Amino acid sequence: MSRHTVTHEEGAIYEFAPDMDPIAAVKPGTSITIETRDSLDGEVQTDSDLIETIPDEVNAATGPIAVEGATPGDVLVVEVEEIRLTEDHGRVVTIDGFGLLDGKPEIEAPRSRVTPVEDGIISFNGIDVVVDPVIGTIGVAPREEEYTTLVPHDHGGNLDTTDVTAGNTLYFPVFQPEAMLAMGDCKAAMADGEMCGTGSEIATSIDVTIDVIQNPAIDLNRPLVETPDKWKTLASAETMEAASKLANQDAVELLAAEHDMDTTDAYMLSSLIGGLEISQVVDPLVTVRNTIPKTHLSNPF
Repeated sequence: MSRHTVTHEEGAIYEFAPDMDPIAAVKPGTSITIETRDSLDGEVQTDSDLIETIPDEVNAATGPIAVEGATPGDVLVVEVEEIRLTEDHGRVVTIDGFGLLDGKPEIEAPRSRVTPVEDGIISFNGIDVVVDPVIGTIGVAPREEEYTTLVPHDHGGNLDTTDVTAGNTLYFPVFQPEAMLAMGDCKAAMADGEMCGTGSEIATSIDVTIDVIQNPAIDLNRPLVETPDKWKTLASAETMEAASKLANQDAVELLAAEHDMDTTDAYMLSSLIGGLEISQVVDPLVTVRNTIPKTHLSNPF
């Protein structure tokens, strides 16, 4: 049975806001295909195409998509089934004022490197890198404030997390009626940290199944990722320390509920079986995840 396709040509946002008009609507349990354009809107097609400064509009996210019946307090479930590249090349760039080593005299910015893709391999200056697609920006309508698609927060947004990939499932707190899901800013490959500020930015076609958990057993405050063998809390904040604290706090709450223990014991357990991982360190807020093996945490919902 063919899937309904939602494309960026129908609509894409550059800002997650509490009040957004949907470009499509789906029922819970629906499987759809979402088409995205590259995060730089096609501006870089050769190494000579340079991005001097961060554009006012960047990381176009296809959507928003209304999920019928989703209400605040629910959890939106997004199962990522497959991410297909729809260009034969991506692009990696440096931009003045952006990136982990921005301002270092030996780092040239702007610079662009087009990365051809063939047979599952990215070519970067003749070096082969295995294609491993990632959705960089994905989220829902936030609780109160507006956030550009360059910013990660409790609603999701520009999480730039390598676990947001095919085979994994994302869980988002629903803050507004019908959730209003949007996604884009995909990469053909990206390392944890996204150090220079980009991965291999590329257009994609993404197969997802969208569902809603009503009356969840826990209050979800921030995004959560499920992999085949782990749960990962995701948190974004101004500093790595602050993001780490939030991600650990969320993990502790899950462990306390799972094992019927108080917060202190759950905190101590997290120090034995958890694991902090860096998602990205280059966006306006940094993003960290805290990993809990499924051997110690069943489905929290």
